[in-house]
Parts: sequence; C-alpha cells; structure tokens
Amino acid sequence: MRTLTIHPSAIQNVMSDFDRCFAPFFGDTSFAPAAKIFKSMPAVDIRETENAYVLEMELPGYDEKNIEIHVDGSGFSITSKQEEKKTEDEVNYLLHERRVSSFRRAFKMPENADPEAVSASFKNGVLCMEIKKRAAAQTRIIQINAA
Repeated sequence: MRTLTIHPSAIQNVMSDFDRCFAPFFGDTSFAPAAKIFKSMPAVDIRETENAYVLEMELPGYDEKNIEIHVDGSGFSITSKQEEKKTEDEVNYLLHERRVSSFRRAFKMPENADPEAVSASFKNGVLCMEIKKRAAAQTRIIQINAA
C-alpha cells in the first residue's frame, strides 16, 4: 500500500501562488481575508419596479426566526444571529463543508423610498423585501386671478 505525504511547506507554496494570483482582486494579503469575508456574506439582488424597490437575499440554511431587519430613516440593516451549534469535536463529521454564520449587511435607501412602507417575506431560503416608493409630489396648476 502506498501513502501520499504532503509536506506543509508544499501547501504554503500553493497558497502563496493562490494569493499572488488573486491579489489584484482581493488585496495583497495572506490567504486573501477580504475574499473570505465577501464569500461569507449572503448574495443580494436589488431591483427597481415602478412602485417599489425589491431586495432578494439568498439565505440557504438560515431560519427566518434568527433574521432581523432594522429600518431607520435613511437605511436599513439585515442581521442574522445564529445559535451556537455543537463543535466539530462534539460531532463526528466525516465531511463538513456547509457553513452558516452570523452576518450583518447595511444598505442606504434612495431618497424616494418610504421607510414606513417596508414588507418582508422568507421562502425557500430567500429573504424578499419590498420597499415602497413615496407618492410623487403632484404638479398643480395655479389659477392667476385678474386684478
């Protein structure tokens, strides 16, 4: 029987090559921490309709009970506080790739967004928020009286 042994310095060399390759995108830092942070943030799509702004955030594996949306006058934030789960030492994983962690994302609302008209739903691991637009000021015609 043959055994493959990988020396730790060989792994470091590969990771250094990886860092050099991706440094233009994530900065010139070891193991590209910015890439790790970005990867841990949920993906978001925001689109505009005639009457509202619609945000859709992918949250597979999250429970809507642990998601909070905080709205203030000019923006909003979406936060998830995950409950502590058993550590890998306490669970006998053979393979452990899925990760669900706490996060916080903040967004600034456009000036015509109505912070009082925000609704949210959660279905199939996707958070959907709808932020209504304020009613546009209507133009009035002013009658000029003859003096």
